[in-house]
Amino acid sequence: SPPAALAALAAAVPAAAGVHVVNNNAAGLALTVAALAGRREVVISRGELVETTDGFRLPELLVAAGARMREVGTTNRTTLGDYADAIGPDTGLVLRVHTASYQVIGFTDSPTISDLAALCADFEVPLVGDCGSGLLHPEPTLAAEPDATSWLGWGVDVVTTSGDKLLGGPQCGLLLGRADLIDRIRRHPMSRPLRAGKLTLAALEATLRHPDSPVRQALRARPERLAARAETLAGWLRRAGIAASAVA
Repeated sequence: SPPAALAALAAAVPAAAGVHVVNNNAAGLALTVAALAGRREVVISRGELVETTDGFRLPELLVAAGARMREVGTTNRTTLGDYADAIGPDTGLVLRVHTASYQVIGFTDSPTISDLAALCADFEVPLVGDCGSGLLHPEPTLAAEPDATSWLGWGVDVVTTSGDKLLGGPQCGLLLGRADLIDRIRRHPMSRPLRAGKLTLAALEATLRHPDSPVRQALRARPERLAARAETLAGWLRRAGIAASAVA
């Protein structure tokens, strides 16, 4: 049931005082922007205006959600001062996006999550973070991958992320954070058409309550086990007349 799935999500991420589930992460971000910054400005770094491989563009989503973009900094460098100069009476929220599909290297700069969260707290403006990948807790084998619990601990007010990908559950969007903001998001009129179905919620609950998902098993598989699996596959191919060998 929906309450059971939400209870499982709340138990999985104790750092979140409020939780909500929608049909995918893009929907979660759109709903958050509509609820917290509709007809107001969303402050975002120019280096985080992402486009995904299927042509989804973040700037178009923000505009479609009813917000006005306030771009700060440059493609490769955005400072805390850039954010501070942009925040004003028209600011609905500050958005931080994990750019999972590309990297900018070399002469780059961006404030830490905790510093940006402290700035937003000083201005009493919500900080929303899209960490995207579905990782709910730090994963030792993916040290550079952001996770929802760490972002909440550093002061992000609302974190949006996926229920699939690294979490390994069904496609859905997870919203985690301050109880009052999550409640505003849940009560927004667009929340109903973007809600997740019962089968999705049941699959999410099962994923969260299961002690070890296939994704976690794959992340922590021992090299010798993978080598044995690869050798078995290569043997099947050889017996079928296909030249194959297992290599490191």
